[in-house]
Amino acid sequence: MPIPDDLEALAALLSGAGFVAAEEEAEELHACAAGDVELLDSLVGRRLTGEPLAWITGRVSFCGSEIRVDPGVYVPRWHSEPLARRAVKRLPSNGAAIDLCTGSGAMAKTLIMDHPGARVVASDVDERAVACATANGVEVYRGDLFAPLPRTLEGRVDVVVGVVPYVPTPELPLLQRDTFTFESSLSYDGGRDGTEILRRVLTDSPLFLRRGGALLLELGGEQADALGDDLARLGYVDVTVLVDEDSDVRGIEATLGEQH
Repeated sequence: MPIPDDLEALAALLSGAGFVAAEEEAEELHACAAGDVELLDSLVGRRLTGEPLAWITGRVSFCGSEIRVDPGVYVPRWHSEPLARRAVKRLPSNGAAIDLCTGSGAMAKTLIMDHPGARVVASDVDERAVACATANGVEVYRGDLFAPLPRTLEGRVDVVVGVVPYVPTPELPLLQRDTFTFESSLSYDGGRDGTEILRRVLTDSPLFLRRGGALLLELGGEQADALGDDLARLGYVDVTVLVDEDSDVRGIEATLGEQH
């Protein structure tokens, strides 16, 4: 069927297909097509299959910055923005930060934009993510979590932040229907209870964090409680559970305490 080229009709089509932000998506697709009716038809057709909008338009807005997002790369979500803002507040203007599982580099770029004098590095296991984050101006290394990062940063980092996989494996089928038609489960699968990679980050962060440095991780559900004993054992203090306006758990913020 022909794709309508006026915004109202296009929004109605997207809404009828179940897209909750239909008007905003219609505007983005319309702008991306720039008057090319055939291109608009192609772009909307892709969206109707469930392909992420950011892969189609090649960009997404995150904390006020436009982030390039290449096909195959994890799309940064709006609910990660408060975590980024907390990381910005904890990073000194001339400090150092690590962004784990950086994806497109959205978190790292936010830190760079707010603190251009800071050293911000990132890592990701996916070569597409590394290329995309590099294109977004991020100093990124390919590898697993801390493994590829410069050893010169050990004990000198002010902030470790990450949106690492934290969805419990049994809950992966509950994600949005089209998620794994396009995205990799690697971006989501956090093991049996979702804390497998989170626990690895808790354990390995003290090698890089300075005393008084901040660890900020996205997570959900009961995972903050599940990590409580690990946080205490590893010497983290001032643990704060971050919640959104609906009081849903979105992350944790913790400080690496002084050695005794």
